Amino acid sequence: MEKSMGLCFSTALLFLVLIGILPLALGGHDYGEALTKSILFFEAQRSGYLPTNQRIQWRGNSGLGDGKISGVDLVGGYYDAGDNVKFGLPMAFTITMMSWSIIEYGKQMAASGELNNALDAIKWGTDYLIKAHPEPNVLYGEVGDGNTDHYCWQRPEDMTTSRAAYKIDPSNPGSDLAGETAAAMAAASIVFHRYNPSYANELLEHAYQLFDFADKYRGKYDGSITVAQKYYRSVSGYADELLWAAAWLYKASNKEYYLNYLGSNGDALGGTGWAMTEFGWDVKYAGVQTLVSKFLMQGKGGHYTPVFEEYQQKAEFFMCSCLGKGTANVQKTPGGLIFRQRWNNMQFVTSASFLLTVYSDYLSSAGKSLKCASGYVPPSELLSFAKSQVDYILGDNPRATSYMVGYGNNYPQQVHHRASSIVSFKVDPSFVSCRGGYATWFSRKGSDPNLLTGALVGGPDAYDNFADQRDNYEQTEPATYNNAPLLGLLARLHGGHNGYNQLLPVELPALKPVITQPKAAPKPEVTPTPASSANPIAIVQKVTTSWVSSGTTYYRYSTIVTNKSTKTLKILKLSISKLYGPIWGLTKSSDSYSFPAWIDSLPAGKSIEFVYIHSASPAEVSVSSYTLV
Repeated sequence: MEKSMGLCFSTALLFLVLIGILPLALGGHDYGEALTKSILFFEAQRSGYLPTNQRIQWRGNSGLGDGKISGVDLVGGYYDAGDNVKFGLPMAFTITMMSWSIIEYGKQMAASGELNNALDAIKWGTDYLIKAHPEPNVLYGEVGDGNTDHYCWQRPEDMTTSRAAYKIDPSNPGSDLAGETAAAMAAASIVFHRYNPSYANELLEHAYQLFDFADKYRGKYDGSITVAQKYYRSVSGYADELLWAAAWLYKASNKEYYLNYLGSNGDALGGTGWAMTEFGWDVKYAGVQTLVSKFLMQGKGGHYTPVFEEYQQKAEFFMCSCLGKGTANVQKTPGGLIFRQRWNNMQFVTSASFLLTVYSDYLSSAGKSLKCASGYVPPSELLSFAKSQVDYILGDNPRATSYMVGYGNNYPQQVHHRASSIVSFKVDPSFVSCRGGYATWFSRKGSDPNLLTGALVGGPDAYDNFADQRDNYEQTEPATYNNAPLLGLLARLHGGHNGYNQLLPVELPALKPVITQPKAAPKPEVTPTPASSANPIAIVQKVTTSWVSSGTTYYRYSTIVTNKSTKTLKILKLSISKLYGPIWGLTKSSDSYSFPAWIDSLPAGKSIEFVYIHSASPAEVSVSSYTLV
């Protein structure tokens, strides 16, 4: 019954989108806002002692004894998803992709004002990775274990689960884990070379050691850290990570040894052989092939040029398959979203879209086009498709749902995430027990008490259907590696290209000083701000897009009406003057406007959106009358 109702609702939403009533279908998105929020998510995932400039205030210190029983300091790092475990392989991949985002689009990120925050997000991860690598051939790859953690539903601040630490060493190798961590350290060293040279050198030294460790003592990490098998099994093995690490070390150090490694091991390790249709924390081949293609376009192939051309052929196979113009194309939902699997499909969407975006810019810089089975494709088409995936994520989809928490007006409310689903300890310090958390918080049907701003959840199924339920972990659980590639994507879409040549050496912008205004500490984002009885209805307008037609500039305005009272708004009449164009999302009656036909009330704390288009300054919108019940 519930599935049938969901399908009917999806069909109704699709109809509203098609006829132009739903605002999200009418104009562009605020990629700058989405970028800001996507970075904020990482602050909610922090483990350890939180800094004084922590912006997600409902979180607190956690995991303060991590590593103690093993005699090492493993405090810090990130929880990977909705649990309280620190898994090394996806954490390192997250750091690599955040770093790559800044390497390619640091200028755009700086222009948006988010470069400092992105650097903080990377350093929070690399500080932990340095701790996790206490000796050249020792790397800690997990703290906590999924089995005991998943038995409990607790805030990180209340954890009573095992905090055992697991490592790899020469007797228990893990080339995939060590290789990915080497890639993360090398990529981050490029980022920090401009801003903190000594720290960049420290990261690069760790990367050198980790690559040697990975290459000399070969083996899959989940054969050594067996508790990871159920959660982050290395299905692809370690060959792709060895090539991935070598590519990043060459990019970071410019040492011919690593370029030669890519050339001489391309066949043996699969770089020239594997034609992939996915890219993510496990399978890195498409990422390696994209990087090597860049080296080739930069004229660095040398006598390995024929080998690197084979890498590039496989990179272009991936690009063509995503566009639907290859010989083996990726599956897409009816709404156009890349679909790989039902469990956290969004990780593949953002990673693939990032590769498409950077490759589009590489081709543009080289003055080339993509060669697919169906013919030549201009670089702009790769970027356009990547943009369509981001737009789908932000709400341009059959359900008109934003899959980024806190972006738009219709986003997931019951996220599969321990910290966000349990009341902040700053609001209620009462201890939440292991199983008591399931009974009290996991099973409740209400919205999360803490807004997990910027989190990108797993997303819809193969038919664009989505169930916003906390126990639906396949669709409602977020992950750090969902967001990491999104940083670069959003920065590129928000900031544009501006004529940068992506084949030139990395030249990151100078940092703007962070000016801290003296003010009271922000309050936790736990519940909506209590309403003022004098002003219970808030109205906020903004321009979302503009265009020129026949010499006239037209503006699309989005207006959000929020019920800030503690009661239900039953009757609402708005007065709108100086309106010179069409309006959507309200019902016109006589000389006033009221709720749209599909709703008859607005609960406390909720909002509605209407939009209008005209060629003038914002219309004057005010409340004529209202009734609260």
